[in-house]
Amino acid sequence: MNAETMMGTELRGLRRRRPEVTGTVLAGTDGLLISSDLPATDATHLAALAAASFGLGNRMAATVRQGAFHESVVHTAAGCVVTYPAGRDALLTLIIDADADLAVLREEARGVVHRAGPALAACRRPSPTSHQPDPHAPLAVRTPMATLPGQRPRRDPHITWRRPPI
Repeated sequence: MNAETMMGTELRGLRRRRPEVTGTVLAGTDGLLISSDLPATDATHLAALAAASFGLGNRMAATVRQGAFHESVVHTAAGCVVTYPAGRDALLTLIIDADADLAVLREEARGVVHRAGPALAACRRPSPTSHQPDPHAPLAVRTPMATLPGQRPRRDPHITWRRPPI
């Protein structure tokens, strides 16, 4: 079972165990959707907003120097939206009803986050190492477009203004 399928099962299970959770989204820190169990809202937009919220929260935590970022909570009239980092490259976002006990739900969400981080890190491809050019290799030869044979720059006959020479 791949990580996306496993996390989809995990998100649906969280919603079954906790009825006050009305939607869940697992997204990358880059804002791309990984998995969701979100019936009413567009999950791709929420994934992008969660990444933006994480970026701001992470930056504020670094600015005040009081430890690492743990969660971002947005309270609304009908409930709240909570975003947790899940490993290095993912975010878990929960949409919660207003009558929910956030302290109890936080423990449940932390369990999902601790399972999601390693599962997603295991399927993440290692980033290719940056190729350092050989300093002794010959430089590539470039031919500007203006000097290709048979091509002359086209000028629009309707343009009468020309830039003065410098």
